[in-house]
Amino acid sequence: MSDSPETLKEESFVSHLVELRDRLIRAIGSVLVVLIVLLIYPGQKAIYAFVAAPLMKALPAGGSMIATDVIGVFFIPLKVTLLVSFLLALPVVLYQLWAFVAPGLYKHERQLAMPLIISSTVLFFVGMAFAYFVVFPFLFPVLFGHTPEGVTVATDIEKYWSFALTMFLAFGVTFETPVVLAVLVRAGIVSVEQLKHFRSYFIVGAFVIAAIVTPPDVLSQLFLAVPLVILYEAGIWICKLIKPKKHPEEIA
Repeated sequence: MSDSPETLKEESFVSHLVELRDRLIRAIGSVLVVLIVLLIYPGQKAIYAFVAAPLMKALPAGGSMIATDVIGVFFIPLKVTLLVSFLLALPVVLYQLWAFVAPGLYKHERQLAMPLIISSTVLFFVGMAFAYFVVFPFLFPVLFGHTPEGVTVATDIEKYWSFALTMFLAFGVTFETPVVLAVLVRAGIVSVEQLKHFRSYFIVGAFVIAAIVTPPDVLSQLFLAVPLVILYEAGIWICKLIKPKKHPEEIA
């Protein structure tokens, strides 16, 4: 006797749950493996020192970093190392996500998804690198250069990590602008002409977003808003090469 449709649906649902569990285990396992390796070498202290290097180099004479929390000296470097582990294992994590959703996508969606995943990942890393190698080395000396006489700069390691993480996320997401525009144009939601018409509004919005997500100083806002505008223009140029979807979806 053949199985009923309800039984087949239930078995299919269970099999998807099992596959999702396996994919999650592999993704989390890859992060944990990288974390263990990094804890062994170079170690969480060295990794935090690397992240804090732009600040340490810019500190005025007599300045230092402090820890006001008893357990902060252990957990903050551990949090930094965990984030680095996730970023290094991100290709494996994204592949597991791709392998899970790919069978349910249409043919043209599968062809588009992988380039989008790769480009968005690369751009996110580029945004973080821009914050670390360009923004931080320029921003900190300027800020500390205005330290009043008699004031000793002593930055808490947790507050610095919160600041650095905010900046990494802000610049990482900002550099995703061309990918977002490409998806919108490819999906037929907006056209290149509409993007050009919206340019002036976007410029204003870029400075508003920068004022919200960055610390309350003009330099940080400029460093975020200006690349955002440039990336918007680059996104328009890229979108000129993309043909909007006009035909019904084609099942593989």
